[in-house]
Amino acid sequence: MNFIWSLIVGGIIGWLAGLLVGKNIPGGIIGNIIAGFVGAWLGTAVLGNWGPRVADFAIIPAIIGAVVLVLLVSFIMRAFRKAD
Repeated sequence: MNFIWSLIVGGIIGWLAGLLVGKNIPGGIIGNIIAGFVGAWLGTAVLGNWGPRVADFAIIPAIIGAVVLVLLVSFIMRAFRKAD
């Protein structure tokens, strides 16, 4: 059950990051989950484990990391589109 809860929270974090940035994350729900997990890892690696925790995610650093990840992915996707 803990794994399913982590998937749900990771998806919500990725979805919130996409809303905050105003960019769609490629891959739909799976993309949101991946962005949430990778963003949470990135945010906690840089900012540490502080703030409220849900399903072993420090929410504030996870959202900040996911926002940075979405910005990077959208920048890279835009660069590839211009190259075509």
